[in-house]
Amino acid sequence: MLLVIAAAVLLATVPMAGGNLKLLGELDIKATWTVLLSCAIQVGITSLIRGGSHEVHVLLHFASYALVAWFLIANRHMFGMPIVALGAALNVLAISANDGTMPASAFALRVSGIDTSGGFENSGLVSHAHLWFLGDIIPVPGPWPIGNVLSIGDLLIYAGGFIVLHFACQSRLAWRRRLATT
Repeated sequence: MLLVIAAAVLLATVPMAGGNLKLLGELDIKATWTVLLSCAIQVGITSLIRGGSHEVHVLLHFASYALVAWFLIANRHMFGMPIVALGAALNVLAISANDGTMPASAFALRVSGIDTSGGFENSGLVSHAHLWFLGDIIPVPGPWPIGNVLSIGDLLIYAGGFIVLHFACQSRLAWRRRLATT
């Protein structure tokens, strides 16, 4: 839910920075189905069907990231997309190093109000976590739907999305546009 809220706030910043949201219709976005399927898999394994085989959940978790990678490669031509890809790669690195779970700090989980008891968690407490500093260590306080935990990779994904959107919508924040017109 935090991602949806962040996306809405991000979209609201475009007109405030003199950008034109109508330009989004002109974007040549490829393989959108991969992101939609990835989201469906993530919702399925973290909310709808949390029980069952841990191995199947981990396999599906990695499959969802493979679909995201497909999307990122297909859209690498978009300015800012390499930053999104770097954030996703850091997340996959942390998840891979911890047997399919993004390690989260107990402090971040407590502050965010997230309950990790029961079923598969794409993010949770991991004993002796590897690459813990790439895990979900940044708390976003609050009850659901705001409370969440973020990683450095997540922050890069948000920053990359901000750049993609503002360049696509030609806002004042897109310095590349200004350089091209001078």
